[in-house]
This record gives sequence, C-alpha cells and structure tokens, in this order.
Amino acid sequence: MLAIRNLHTYYGSSHILQGIDLSVADGEVVGVFGRNGVGKSTLLKTIAGWIKPTQGDVAFAGARIDGQASDRIARQGIGFVPEDRRIFPGLTVEENLCLGFLQVPRRPNAGNLAALERIYRRFPRLKERSRQHGTTLSGGEQQMLAMARAMIGAPRLMLIDEPSEGLAPMIVADLFRIIAELKASGCAILLVEQNVHQALVACDRFIAIERGRIVFTGDGASTTDRERLLETVAF
Repeated sequence: MLAIRNLHTYYGSSHILQGIDLSVADGEVVGVFGRNGVGKSTLLKTIAGWIKPTQGDVAFAGARIDGQASDRIARQGIGFVPEDRRIFPGLTVEENLCLGFLQVPRRPNAGNLAALERIYRRFPRLKERSRQHGTTLSGGEQQMLAMARAMIGAPRLMLIDEPSEGLAPMIVADLFRIIAELKASGCAILLVEQNVHQALVACDRFIAIERGRIVFTGDGASTTDRERLLETVAF
C-alpha cells in the first residue's frame, strides 16, 4: 500500500529525515516511535504532501506521490489526522465533517449522506453536537472529529499523529478501538504515538527513529522486540 525509499526532508537548512525506508501493507498498522523532534510528524506530513521531500520516493498503491499537492494525495485515498487536529474555526461539527467529502469528489451525494450517517452511528457524540462549532468541543471530542473527518472519505491509508496526547484514558481507549476497527476493515495505518504501551497493542510492526534515521524495526507481537524498543528509545 505504501512504499518509501531513501526519503530526505529538510526544514530550511535542518536535515530532518535522513534516508527513511518504510513500507505498510493493506490492513497493517505500523507504529512510529521516538523522542520529540526526531522527525516522526515530519514523516507523516511528507507522505501527506504538507512538506515536499528533497530526495527519495513515496509510492502509494504502486504510483509515485512524492512532490504532489496535498489535496491530490488525499483524493487518492490517504487520510491524515494531524497532531494539532486542524478543526476549522467558524464551522460546525457537521461542516467540518463534510469537508472530508473533498477526498471523494466523484462520490454521489447519496453516498456522502450514507457515509455521514455511518460516522454518526460510530461517533454519536458528534451527532449530538453536529450544529455546534467544532472548536468549542472538548479536546477528546475534537480528536474524535479529526478522526471522523479523515474516515468519512473512506481512505485506504490513514496517517495518525499522536491521537492520545492530553486525553483522558477512557477517550484514549475509544480511539484505539476505532484504530482496531479501521484495521479490521482493511485500512492500512501509519501511527505516531508517544503512549508506546497502548500503541504496541495495535501495531503489527514498528520502527524507532533517532535523528531522522530508522535505528530499529520490530514485530509488535514480539516481547523481545518490545523490550528492545523501550531500551532503544527513551520515553
């Protein structure tokens, strides 16, 4: 589903990603771990087209997408839930959700309405607050809205950046149930998360990044690999 080769990305003169090689298969959850500032969010933003790489290949479903505009990448079936959620001020919950329809511009209106109803069944709190401005929601509700907005376009790959940050344990548990449901539906997921113990439950594989390079890859089901991850990356 996703294949990355020798990816390099800069912020100005700062060399953030320094030769990343990574793949994600259909229905697979791959975790990305590391300390703050090592390039985890930059990796997701580069895949999503928010930042252009200076070198390397990013292929989605067999086609190169590196360097393309972010809206074009989204329409190919990649959903992005950024760390800061990007809830649009001045728009209601439902208006924020409906922006997700831009990912599937050729889907009939009836299909969009059906997708909205499915989202409301999965996120009943959002339906209750559908006419409320999105930025007035609680932090957990805003995270649910960001997830739902990405999901409404039925992406084949989800990029999820720090979904549990600052949230209550009950909300975190619900978010990871959603991630499990996405995986079961066949959606591939690249997950950046500081709550390593919670995230590893969902991950098939994982990578650890230091100074823009992958220093360790592991199997999410392997106790040895999990222990090595905790030894390799200080959280």
